[in-house]
Amino acid sequence: MIYTIIKKNSYQDSINLMLLTNAISATEGVNKAQIMMGTPSNKDIFRGAGLYTEELEAAQPNDMAIVVDTEDEKLIDEILVKVDEYLQNQATTSAGDEYETVRTWDKAIKAMPDATVALISVPGTYAAEEAEKALDLGLHPFIFSDNVSIEDEVRLKRKAHEKGLLVMGPDCGTGILDGIPMAFANVVKKGKIGIVGASGTGIQEVSAIIDRLGEGVSHAIGTGGRDLKSSIGAITMMDGIRALEAHRQTEVICIISKPPAKEVRDEVVELLQAVSKPVVAIFLGEKPTQYEGNVYQAYTLEETALIAVDLAKGNEVKPDYNTGLYEVDHIELKPEQNAIKGLYSGGTLASEAAVLISDALGLGTEIKNEDGYVLKTGHQVVVDLGDDKYTQGKPHPMIDPGTRANFIEEAAKDEHTAVILLDFVLGYGSHDDMADALLPSIKKAVSYAEEQGRKLYVIASVCGTENDPQDFQGQRKKLAEAGVIIKDSNNQAVRTALAIVGLKINDVEKVHVDAAKQEKEYNFEVSKEMEALVNNKPSVINVGLKSFTDSITAFGGRAVQFDWRPIAGGNEKMRKILNLLNNYRR
Repeated sequence: MIYTIIKKNSYQDSINLMLLTNAISATEGVNKAQIMMGTPSNKDIFRGAGLYTEELEAAQPNDMAIVVDTEDEKLIDEILVKVDEYLQNQATTSAGDEYETVRTWDKAIKAMPDATVALISVPGTYAAEEAEKALDLGLHPFIFSDNVSIEDEVRLKRKAHEKGLLVMGPDCGTGILDGIPMAFANVVKKGKIGIVGASGTGIQEVSAIIDRLGEGVSHAIGTGGRDLKSSIGAITMMDGIRALEAHRQTEVICIISKPPAKEVRDEVVELLQAVSKPVVAIFLGEKPTQYEGNVYQAYTLEETALIAVDLAKGNEVKPDYNTGLYEVDHIELKPEQNAIKGLYSGGTLASEAAVLISDALGLGTEIKNEDGYVLKTGHQVVVDLGDDKYTQGKPHPMIDPGTRANFIEEAAKDEHTAVILLDFVLGYGSHDDMADALLPSIKKAVSYAEEQGRKLYVIASVCGTENDPQDFQGQRKKLAEAGVIIKDSNNQAVRTALAIVGLKINDVEKVHVDAAKQEKEYNFEVSKEMEALVNNKPSVINVGLKSFTDSITAFGGRAVQFDWRPIAGGNEKMRKILNLLNNYRR
């Protein structure tokens, strides 16, 4: 029996509701549960989950919809008590916060007149409108929200460029501004290496390795994953490069890109050749054969970090950073066991794994994402479980182990599986103890394979630093004690997996050549707003997820919490009318 409860005018952010859904779903006697706001897109998710009811029709975007499938009607009262207790705990926690909470942009600016950044994590339907308001107020939007149209992204980035501002995102999962972790980010020492890149686990992997090698990061400016598409033209990346060129404390610049449009990539490289500082660039999927001028192109994220650290320390750059011992002793595999199953929570880490495995298979290094699978050939699989396909109405796999646990157990049932390859991403926003959360499924998978007379190898890398809240060494120790092979980077983990199934990558030693003569002159002057962004600790108006203020205030930044609610109660027609009126007034 499916029961529906609508709580009128009870807005909660999506992550809180996802975590609440997990808690309710774990209640004995509950077959299935889903708790979301009553938006049209969420109603579609209810339909897809087989939980749509007539009562949902009347739910508005500002109403909380609780749908429970259970045979025990008496459980509903217990569940409602749990929901009320959870919401009360959220309110109590918020009451003890050290930052000011406001409900309008006017009050936010009044509370923090020197604000520089608006961190936006509202539902994607509303994110572009809030980012536009931030631009009009002279703020740099950091758009964590996804599901922003590419047309809105182009419009916002062009407007920002004209105003001397920077749009970070959309779908900007990670950033570091003057040593302060933003959104999902690791605790990285402050230093002289600046990063501009696709804003997720690529930045996290590179910045965490830099930290563990004893260097630090000045800024990590997230671009969002689409910035180097031809329709956008790398607006954020190129303005970010200019900002780091003008930033005195940044001595080395790193560029991290998912597979780009070629013409955009070439334009970015031309700009990089014009800067005065050494640059390390990785365009995922490209296998470079040379370093050109001041631009040192890398093949892997680990190599990106290693080159950057050598440049920062004044060391000579090596022709190849991928030498290492990846063999595992006493391999026991059946003849049919030749497959690697890469089950990733990090999209860029998944893409890197797919590139390396594809290369070792002789299939080239170009990859594409189809329904979250960045590699699917024969029995070889690499899947990005953070893809929209797997996170509709569910927490991201960095927060919740459920989806990945199921994939781990299913991978063990394939008689061709030799290796399960995993990433564990630490830092603010991520699960408190993902090793502990996934170990039951890992042990179950290994035991199942043993029962079938097969040995299953599990290899993992832990992306994090010694100062992350999850205990970096503790996570590694738990996994190692359970028999998981631990490697220091995703690159090393993939190469070890390849060695187990008898494959290897043919690496090339890169030669250093002079850069082609520059035919174009670039202006590296930046606006006073851009100078304020890179030369000061961020003062942030946090529009959306309250938890994002934790890392900002913990590391010396300032924050005002904008307690956002959908305009006009989420009524689409009224929302558009009010926005038109506001635009007219401006």
